[in-house]
Amino acid sequence: MARLSITMVFFLVLVVTSGYVPSFAVEETEPKKLWDHCVVKISPKCALDIISQVFGNGVVSIPCCQELVKEGKECHDTLIKYIADRPTLIANETKYLQKRDELWAQCVSVSKSI
Repeated sequence: MARLSITMVFFLVLVVTSGYVPSFAVEETEPKKLWDHCVVKISPKCALDIISQVFGNGVVSIPCCQELVKEGKECHDTLIKYIADRPTLIANETKYLQKRDELWAQCVSVSKSI
């Protein structure tokens, strides 16, 4: 049953993210380990909030900041970089990576103050 839940969360994140970032898709060559290890560490709602803040004008809540910090910087950096490398987004990659780093610093600060 736990495996089904992880698979469902993974599927939901990919489906909803694909709708938000049309060129986002897991390529055949993308290591499945990354997705198994990182994507399932955060709730679909928080994943969408993070994507919305980095790639749009969304705002990440304090509980989602806590989830992000728990997920870890390596996963956060890797997943955002993967999305930012999509052909339709690469022209603004520097901006997205800066917003990624700003979000990380904000969430670490918020998490420490709680």
